[in-house]
Amino acid sequence: MERKAGVLMHISSLPNARGIGSFGKSAYEFVDFMADAGLSLWQVLPLCPTSYGDSPYQSPSAIAGNPYFIDIDTLIEEGLLKKAEAPTYELKDIDYAEVYYERFATLRKAFRRFKAAPPADYEAFKTENAFWLDDYALFMALKESHDMQPWYTWESKYMHRTGSVAKFASAAEFHKFLQYEFFRQWLALKNYANSKGVKIVGDMPIYVAHDSVEVWSNPKQFLLNEDLSKKVVAGVPPDYFSADGQLWGNPIYDWDYMRETNYDWWVMRMSMALKLYDIVRIDHFRAFADYYVIPADRTNARVGEWKPGPGMALFNTINQKLNNPAIIAEDLGELHECVKTLVRETGYPGMKIMQFAFDGNPNNDFYYTNYNTNCVAYTGTHDNDTTRGWFDALGDGEKDLVRRTLGYYGDDIVGEIVDRLFSSKADTVIIPMQDFLGLPTSARMNTPSTLGGNWAWRSNPDWVALAGKIKDMITKYNRL
Repeated sequence: MERKAGVLMHISSLPNARGIGSFGKSAYEFVDFMADAGLSLWQVLPLCPTSYGDSPYQSPSAIAGNPYFIDIDTLIEEGLLKKAEAPTYELKDIDYAEVYYERFATLRKAFRRFKAAPPADYEAFKTENAFWLDDYALFMALKESHDMQPWYTWESKYMHRTGSVAKFASAAEFHKFLQYEFFRQWLALKNYANSKGVKIVGDMPIYVAHDSVEVWSNPKQFLLNEDLSKKVVAGVPPDYFSADGQLWGNPIYDWDYMRETNYDWWVMRMSMALKLYDIVRIDHFRAFADYYVIPADRTNARVGEWKPGPGMALFNTINQKLNNPAIIAEDLGELHECVKTLVRETGYPGMKIMQFAFDGNPNNDFYYTNYNTNCVAYTGTHDNDTTRGWFDALGDGEKDLVRRTLGYYGDDIVGEIVDRLFSSKADTVIIPMQDFLGLPTSARMNTPSTLGGNWAWRSNPDWVALAGKIKDMITKYNRL
């Protein structure tokens, strides 16, 4: 196995003058930086649309792409927009409300020109993707007609899909156009990255939102009541970090029904992910071994029970039908033995987080000298504070423990931890861009169980100056 190194940097964080990162010029420049630095893996967060709360892990679709990432300057170059029609912004953290109200209005102007002379491959795109695109476009058109309210609040004829929807065809076409532009621009960027020796690591949330096209269009896949309300919801039980646990609220899959249908939905979902990414990181992988079920009427996760997941049967099917795709298992948290067994049986690399390593135990699984080769090592994930922010927030005694554990008493604690990760046995090391840059808590991507202020960080193009330093580390520790 080759020793690889990569960077975690979401598309939304890329710099430009359009309020949110996109598939435009700075994305290609980022690939060039990676190639210059010798980094061969670019990990992104889910590329699906965001909704209330701005989280890519609570999306109206598990398959569709986020229209915010369509590059406006590319549309201008192609004549679908005039320069004066597209507002520009100073480089700042993302204001999602501002982007929402402006961006769709701007994209509708592009759509009016697009409709007048659609490209030759547009019909082929719609036909090839009709199995998910038709439902998604109609779902979004219906949401717009209902002031973006959840589908389970609509009139019965739309909620249960029994009434005529012909009048929504024109509105739905706009959303097909958005997906055409998204896939066209993203696949061009992915092909460019691949041509530079950079593979894309994508992120698949294990659960889908209740207010999603997947639940609306195929409710049999989920444990719902007859009125399509949730019977039970997902989350995790109380632990050292949270006395109430975490109540995520996502509906739970009906694994019996999925098994009876040969896991066709999961095969479809994974096949679409593999069009977007070279490697797929599955978030909360443990739920395939056992998952926590909470009654839907609860306001916290204190009451619930563990149930067995589909296990290897699902992955045997995926491997057989999709030719053994490359998958990373997010296996963090308190794990039952069945989870460890499943990760071992799949052969997928699990994850190691260096920020979790400093408890004084020399055998801590997260400390870099204790890694096996088949793992992906991180300083932290999108849910962690930046490493500088994490260290700055520690008490004096905890800081001293970190220094003594590392045997390092210099000023660049973040750089030292990154260097140690590169030196580890882990086949793959992925560093958040914030940690390559040594940024403080203000650059944190997400604080779990909080609403507002997340997913907003934007980067200056300061990464260009890091290429030589990263390249030296890659050479020093024989990584790609």
